[in-house]
Amino acid sequence: MGNLSLSLSLFLLLNLSALLSTLACDCDKPPSHRPPAPKHKPPHFPPKPPKSPPSYKPPAVKPPPPPYVPKPPVSKPPPPYVQPPVAKPPPPYVQPPVSKPPPPYVQPPVTKPPPPPTYVPVPSPPPPVKPAPVVPSPNTPCPPPPPKQGTCPIDTLKLGACVDLLGGLIHIGIGDQTKQTCCPVLEGLVDLDAAVCLCTTIRAKLLNINLVIPIALQLLIDCGKHAPSDFQCPAY
Repeated sequence: MGNLSLSLSLFLLLNLSALLSTLACDCDKPPSHRPPAPKHKPPHFPPKPPKSPPSYKPPAVKPPPPPYVPKPPVSKPPPPYVQPPVAKPPPPYVQPPVSKPPPPYVQPPVTKPPPPPTYVPVPSPPPPVKPAPVVPSPNTPCPPPPPKQGTCPIDTLKLGACVDLLGGLIHIGIGDQTKQTCCPVLEGLVDLDAAVCLCTTIRAKLLNINLVIPIALQLLIDCGKHAPSDFQCPAY
């Protein structure tokens, strides 16, 4: 039943389309006849032969490589022998003769005849002169000899450590360690001898005596020694 209604619907649609095309056709004009287009037959291609299976190619066998033959060593000709130059000794030095100047001509002395003797009158002796009486003068005392420069009565090596400490105290000042080192050595010396010993040791240490001696004199005061106010180190 469904197929029949479908068929009727298709039939009606076909008739309706034919009716519309008839109504739309212009019947007054004659129909134009066009010549039919020539029918072209498709070109005839021969059937392709069936593909043959690929031919089997055996693998190429490479010949083995030839054995390695090392190249023979190239023998280079030895370099030409060049004889070293023979150093000839220098010719002996011949000192040219020294031409000494001729000795100066010394004219022989001309001997003159001695002059004739002349008569010289003999003067008469002067009259004797009586010496004036000597008036004795009062005895003047002789000037005293200059004072002898003092010398250190002890070995200056004993003061070496003391002077080493003084050389390092130019900008610091005297401390307890310096007094403990120097005062026992200076204890058995008098004031002047202690000052002289310090001067001698400072010179032996090659220190600047102008800088160290003021500290040394202050050390003498700290150790109970008093050098003269105008004391100066003796010049040796």
